[in-house]
Amino acid sequence: EIPDFLTEEECKLIVHLAQLKGLQKSQILPTDDYEEAMEMIEISQMDIFNLLDHNQDGQLQLKEVLTHTRLGNGRWMTPENIREMYTAVKADPDGNGVLSLEEFKQLNIRDFHKYMGSQKVKMSDLVRNSQHTWLYQGEGAHQVMRAIRQRVMRLTRLPPEIVEHSEPLQVVRYDQGGHYHAHMDSGPVFRETACSHTKLVANESAPFETSCRYVTVLFYLNNVTGGGETVFPIADNRTYEEMSLIQNDIDLRDTRKNCDKGNLRVKPQQGTAVFWYNYLSDGEGWVGELDDFALHGGCLVTQGTRTEGLQWAPTRRPQLQFQQEMER
Repeated sequence: EIPDFLTEEECKLIVHLAQLKGLQKSQILPTDDYEEAMEMIEISQMDIFNLLDHNQDGQLQLKEVLTHTRLGNGRWMTPENIREMYTAVKADPDGNGVLSLEEFKQLNIRDFHKYMGSQKVKMSDLVRNSQHTWLYQGEGAHQVMRAIRQRVMRLTRLPPEIVEHSEPLQVVRYDQGGHYHAHMDSGPVFRETACSHTKLVANESAPFETSCRYVTVLFYLNNVTGGGETVFPIADNRTYEEMSLIQNDIDLRDTRKNCDKGNLRVKPQQGTAVFWYNYLSDGEGWVGELDDFALHGGCLVTQGTRTEGLQWAPTRRPQLQFQQEMER
């Protein structure tokens, strides 16, 4: 955490530039063609069961289903939502919240898709409820935007060629009721992986695409009247186990309900920056595996608004490929 990373004047200028650019919804409501899209995915019922059955005990517990429902129709699913869905499609006859393999075999997966497609979803039900825009920082950009990028270089001690070709500055605004459930800023990086921000000019034929965000520098552009903390639910845990994130219907990733149970919460303070690594090192100077403890989210804004800037520096190997393509 770095106090006074930005001045009050710089914060106000960034907010003003973002307003001039115009902000758009960070996540749109699901469309009516959700059911049709789901039916196009070719996967057997047994494969679905095995995918969901994390501990391979032949039963699906609520938390096992919850960890795999984030891609649905954009809705954040809670234990209550899952139970309602089970009731609607008659999936759990004994009502114990656990689906056996035999119970699962009796189901028509299309019934789940129809149920999800029939649900009216509000913005507050989505994984992310915010607005954002991107601000250019390259040659010819506003001097303050250029200065911030230089400041990020000094903070992270990354080579200029890495930071200069990173993503633009993202400005995000959470109005009252806004939130972002706990997530990772980046994804696994393999040799075959294309970085999202480089895909237009490099690695076009790569089979995988992900965000390649080695470090995150988040800075608060205003003080928040109520809520709006950045939460790291499992910071300082001794070990990491995905299933332990959900215990007794308490989902630590749920930033609308359970931010107070997260291990680390950073209160928004205008001008303060928060800096963290999204990856571990592989010991040879390259990016290694994702750091699971970098899981983080934006807590529910209960009063006022929260506006923040996000600066990412990319992973080195794909970035060098990107630069070579740019130079060519």
